[in-house]
Amino acid sequence: MKVKEVMKRVKTIDSDSSVKKAAKIMSDARIGSLVVLDGTKVVGIITERDILSKVSATNKLPSKVKVSDIMTSKLIFIHPEDLIDDAVYLMLKYKIKKLPVMEGKELLGILTSTDIVANSDEVGQFYFFG
Repeated sequence: MKVKEVMKRVKTIDSDSSVKKAAKIMSDARIGSLVVLDGTKVVGIITERDILSKVSATNKLPSKVKVSDIMTSKLIFIHPEDLIDDAVYLMLKYKIKKLPVMEGKELLGILTSTDIVANSDEVGQFYFFG
C-alpha cells in the first residue's frame, strides 16, 4: 500500500504564531501536530510533545512563545508514492510518529503512526509503535 492511500489532510500554522494558537488549533481539530510554514515554505513541525516539554523550559506563557521557538525544524518527510513499509522504517529509525507527505516542495498531507495502525488490515500487517 502506498502512502497516498493512507495519508490525511494536513493542518498548518505560520511560524510566527503563538504556541497558544497552535494548541487551540490542535485541540479543536483533535490532532497531535501542525506543519509549520514560513509563507508557503515548509519549515518545521510542532507536536503536542513539543508544547508540553519545551514551553515550560522557556519560562514564558504559551501566548508569548512563538511556534518557531519550539518547533522541530529538521523535518523527515515522505513521498506519496512511497510504500507504507518505507514510512514505518523512517518512523522507527528516527523515533517519530508523524511524517509530512511532500512532492517536491509541495505539502500534500501527513501520515501518522495512528493512520498506519488504523489501516493495518489493508496494509496486511500490524505495526506497533511504542
